[in-house]
Amino acid sequence: MEIKQRTIKSEVSVSGVGLHTGKAVTMTFKPAPENHGYKFKRVDIEGQPVIDADVDNVTDTSRGTTISQNGASVSTIEHVLAALVGLEVDNVLIEVNGPETPIMDGSALQFINALEEVGYKEQEANREYYSIPYNIHYSEPDRKVEMVAMPLDDDYRFTCMIDYNSPILGSQHAAISSLSEFKKEIGSSRTFCFLHELEMLLKHNLIKGGDLNNAIVVVDKEVSKDELKHLATLFHREDIDVAREGILNNIELRHQNEPARHKLLDMIGDLALVGVPLRGHIMAARPGHAANVAFAKRIKAQIKKERSKKYVKIYDPNAKPVYDTVQIMNILPHRSPFLLVDKILELTKSHVVGLKNVTMDENFFVGHFPDAPVFPGVLQIESMAQTGGILVLNTVPDPENYLTLFLKIENARFKDKVLPGDTLIFRCDLMAPIRRGIAQMKGIGMVGERVVVEAELMAQIVKVKGNDA
Repeated sequence: MEIKQRTIKSEVSVSGVGLHTGKAVTMTFKPAPENHGYKFKRVDIEGQPVIDADVDNVTDTSRGTTISQNGASVSTIEHVLAALVGLEVDNVLIEVNGPETPIMDGSALQFINALEEVGYKEQEANREYYSIPYNIHYSEPDRKVEMVAMPLDDDYRFTCMIDYNSPILGSQHAAISSLSEFKKEIGSSRTFCFLHELEMLLKHNLIKGGDLNNAIVVVDKEVSKDELKHLATLFHREDIDVAREGILNNIELRHQNEPARHKLLDMIGDLALVGVPLRGHIMAARPGHAANVAFAKRIKAQIKKERSKKYVKIYDPNAKPVYDTVQIMNILPHRSPFLLVDKILELTKSHVVGLKNVTMDENFFVGHFPDAPVFPGVLQIESMAQTGGILVLNTVPDPENYLTLFLKIENARFKDKVLPGDTLIFRCDLMAPIRRGIAQMKGIGMVGERVVVEAELMAQIVKVKGNDA
């Protein structure tokens, strides 16, 4: 069953303090177009740089997950992303006027409430899931971390176990069998730390926005009345004590296994950095941000590998084209005899299919094996590149004012001869989202059912000088 992408109906803001900087910060969720995904915008910096929520942009996992791009960073993004994934929102621009998101109560609850307040808008494009094809493993033996993604056709399921070798916290499990359970079972679970960690962080001034309202503090050592009194002073409280459950009595647990549920929440948020909605069962023992990110990179690498090998269906060369030759010449600067694509049969935001009729009157056959004519391999690559150029130029409103410059060609393989009379059909698929006008594509060329050429192309669109508005 096809499921449509969705965004939010209108913008909504939340305000709080950053956990590590202690500075006031306002974060605004804004509706975004189809296939936009999750992006953060630092509105407090000149130029308002945008940071894609992508695992390749992760720069720190020491005290939460930090992403950086275009000279800007944003930290502690995992709770925000978990709320978006848990509510199955696909496309949102997140504006933030500081270097980290507000910690709120240490969970995703306030983000969930804000998003539900404005509601959701269904979009035209279908949601494109990546279904885990087989078990994908990740482990860190020294930390006893084990993670596996397993096939599950129709949902996104999580199972998480934590074990800190602590007599207070002990071993805990948490699980959801569907994202529909996220809001009720996981979203309100708050972050936690051990008392010895809290004291170290306070000593080094690393949690300037820390408050006993936004974390569960596990008391993992003997603590004196003087120490409790000192903590009460630091957090502007009259008194603090140790509750029966072995935590500071600043808050009551929302769930008996709230720490395990929060680790599951973090995992959902960090795996959002894969960049596509997943279908599968994720099982993890002792996860953390560094392991989550490494695991997300492994899943993304598998997706990229599969997309780079994806072969195409058989296309009807007589189907009504999206663009004919004249329309192609309105987009590409090439002209005969170097215009090497005759039709565009399909064009979406992620792939293009073009057609080249190979005829005996091509001028290069005069000198290229005239007694045994073969379509030159370099011109097959050029034909593929021109087809891919249509895909890249489709991202700008005035393609006639741009050139497509190819930066790299890799893994080119010529599998069979192409002869006069053949109809050569090319398909180019994006291997990753287009960034800064640079596209990475996997291209293949087919004659009938035969794959005759394949290559990976990297191209950049550049505005033609003198055509600036």
